Amino acid sequence: MATLENVPKNYSVLINEVRTGQVKIPQFQRQFVWDIKSSAKLIDSIIKGYPIGTFIFWRTNEELRAVRNIGNIVLPVQETGEFVNYVLDGQQRITSFFAAINGSLVERDDNKFEDFSKIYIDLDAKGEDEIVIVDNSGRPANSTIKLNDLMEGDFTFLAGFPKNYQDVILRYQNIIKGYNFNIINLKEASIDVATEVFTRLNVGGKALSLFEIMVAKTYDAVAKFDLAEKYLQLIKELSKVKYNEIPSSTILQVLAMIISKDCTRKEILKLPKTKFVQNWDEAVDCIKRSVDFFRASGVPVSRLLPYNALLVPFSYFFHLHKAKPTGEMKQMLDDFFWRVSLGNRYSSGVESKLAQDVSKIEKIVKGNLPKYEWSIDVSPESIMEVSTGWFGTGRSYIKAILCLYAMQKPKSFDNNLDVNIDNSWLKISTSKNYHHYFPKAWMKKNYPSMNVWEYNHILNITIVDDYLNKNQIRAAAPASYMKRFEKGNPEIIKTMKTHLIGDFDKFGIWDNDYEKFYQSRAKMVSKELLKRIIEQKTGNEHYDDIPETLEAEQEVEIEIGNEED
Repeated sequence: MATLENVPKNYSVLINEVRTGQVKIPQFQRQFVWDIKSSAKLIDSIIKGYPIGTFIFWRTNEELRAVRNIGNIVLPVQETGEFVNYVLDGQQRITSFFAAINGSLVERDDNKFEDFSKIYIDLDAKGEDEIVIVDNSGRPANSTIKLNDLMEGDFTFLAGFPKNYQDVILRYQNIIKGYNFNIINLKEASIDVATEVFTRLNVGGKALSLFEIMVAKTYDAVAKFDLAEKYLQLIKELSKVKYNEIPSSTILQVLAMIISKDCTRKEILKLPKTKFVQNWDEAVDCIKRSVDFFRASGVPVSRLLPYNALLVPFSYFFHLHKAKPTGEMKQMLDDFFWRVSLGNRYSSGVESKLAQDVSKIEKIVKGNLPKYEWSIDVSPESIMEVSTGWFGTGRSYIKAILCLYAMQKPKSFDNNLDVNIDNSWLKISTSKNYHHYFPKAWMKKNYPSMNVWEYNHILNITIVDDYLNKNQIRAAAPASYMKRFEKGNPEIIKTMKTHLIGDFDKFGIWDNDYEKFYQSRAKMVSKELLKRIIEQKTGNEHYDDIPETLEAEQEVEIEIGNEED
């Protein structure tokens, strides 16, 4: 059980512990931001005997990722099994004090440096004057001394000051060396408790994420394992195939699932460092295989994935089955993908549902079709429902339909070339790559009695190039702009089939008949979805992530939406 121990330390003990690596700054602390003036005020308070607050250390032999240097002082690494004190509260003060005493040259984020050696003691200060200053210009020669020289200068150097200052120099030295720093040690505490203490002490800041905690917990200098660097390396590699938006939490879930078949926060925090490090390469390999599977299936970019969490069960599959899935196994994996995506499976209680879905993946690996406790309805009538298909890119159902659109490898209306699909162009539903085939401004004018939700619907969305949407279509009627494209693109019929839009007459395009288009496209989308789903009897439908009122969720989006497309 965690205990607290009050351990006052004087100057010599504290400085020695920092220099020998017994006091460390954990990496999850924010960067050192105090400037030289703040540091001078701290030293001034110490000399005047003012309290400077309590330092809280977490004393443990658990090796964490820590700040490797303070200023220009390289700190020793922790020996395996050695107890050290990680600073939970007081990082700015202790770093500032150490940098000032050492006269460090501190590098800032903007690649500029601040010279902490330019902190001076005013030997002529009286009463409540500032004793510690950062500018000694205009003062008499030898009436000031650098703090670093005061504390670190040898006898010969100090003896060189005028005799009338010798007593003052000695007095200030003794005050600083004799100052007792109030230290509280948190002992016998897990990293979860330590980081919770840190979070509560820093109520004005952002709580530590699970990833930040695991970065600290899994750091291994001997194995040269740094989770933060490994994650950045993975994302850099995934960016080459446009899957660079996978959150760090999903990576942790993949690792936990591979190691223990459980990916709750509690379980992730319990993962032994050795197993975590040993299984990292395996997890990365499984994630890459999953990405290859999604891309080969027609999901070209990570932003279109209905859930990032889909990487977890698919990575678990590739952990068990290294070969490329084919035949019935591939069909069962596709079926799993669509049932999760269209059934809003991971919209709530995702960790527990991921754990449940491990058994489904294991059945697929054995060649058995899983039974699903939730149902999906891909009938045209269900797709046409406003509550089902209202367009918002944060919803798994909508992303699933967008995946279906992307799987058709959509062509550009004007030249039949491939539409370039990129993560950066798919962030919100008002992005220019999302084109309302019947533009919203046109619908508002020509169907004034129709509710906006009926045409701000996934069935009215096509994926097009940014230039086409912004410069050639705008608010034109479908019959108008399609006649224009028909003249320049002799393969226009073939082009529109890649958008799941068929015969122009049957789809009501030449008559600008939205309702006919709406119904016809619903039938075509339904037909395509049925090709990808293995029929089986299941329980009742549910849509976990549909809000009680559409207006509540879509109000802001409609206000800022582009009225032309």
